[in-house]
Amino acid sequence: MTRHHQLLPQFSLLCAMLLWSSSFVALKIAFQGYHPMQVIFGRMLVASLLFLPVVGRFRHIRWRRGDIKYLLIMAICEPCLYFLFEAKALENTSASQAGMITAMLPLLVAILAWTFLGEQVSRQTLIGFSLAIAGACWLSLSSETTEMAPNPLLGNICEFLAMICAAGYTVSLKHLTSNYSPLFLTAFQAFLGSLFFGPFLLVPSVGLPDQWLTQPALATVYLGTFITLGAYGLYNFAVSKVPASQAAGFVNLIPVFSVVLGMIVLNERLSLQQWLASVLVFWGVYVSRGRRSAKLAVSPG
Repeated sequence: MTRHHQLLPQFSLLCAMLLWSSSFVALKIAFQGYHPMQVIFGRMLVASLLFLPVVGRFRHIRWRRGDIKYLLIMAICEPCLYFLFEAKALENTSASQAGMITAMLPLLVAILAWTFLGEQVSRQTLIGFSLAIAGACWLSLSSETTEMAPNPLLGNICEFLAMICAAGYTVSLKHLTSNYSPLFLTAFQAFLGSLFFGPFLLVPSVGLPDQWLTQPALATVYLGTFITLGAYGLYNFAVSKVPASQAAGFVNLIPVFSVVLGMIVLNERLSLQQWLASVLVFWGVYVSRGRRSAKLAVSPG
């Protein structure tokens, strides 16, 4: 591969991580005006509508017997359960802290791959995982209650549960990508997500939005277009061109971008203890990598 062709997928990965990082900020803005379930359904609906023009391409898909369970596991993990936990997380913690928790995603994927796919996990990986968990706990316990983070401990726990769902999604995706295109799999998530979150609008405490609030509404549209389509499109293109281990390494940029964007857009700040806890999370991630060669491409959703 020429140098030019090497730089393009790396640039795509960089842009995908920046977009995914911005989703934490966009969700915080959207939640200020609309109920979380209204935002998540709106995001899924926007993405589904954008996928409609290419639905005809999926008629020639060769279905494999038994794949429906993997498709359902993939979609239930993400977007269904993933967005339920992430919505609750961002109601209670800051975008910066939620972004920090995503640093543990590659470790969670390694643990699930070891459990369900029989892939080897070294002792060094387990030590790193323990350090990252300790850092995440320290980050949560040292957090102070603010207007933007009314219950950071609960929020960070929910974000961790969202990462477990993202890891489950990645493991099931590993099986599916050998036969189905990334475009189809992303569209399947969007359509099933719309069906899953639609009934929440029938709950009296949720309902339909009764007014147009410019910033929250635009943030919701942004999530459905630039994140679901843009970030996934760039990421899927890059993974088709570079080793999965290289793509996995870029995920660790999300916490950095999330903190920077949280400070610039939402005026969030981390205390000295939180910065030290974040360093411990990164250290755990670094230790876990060692000489291990990651076999799965990971995505925070």
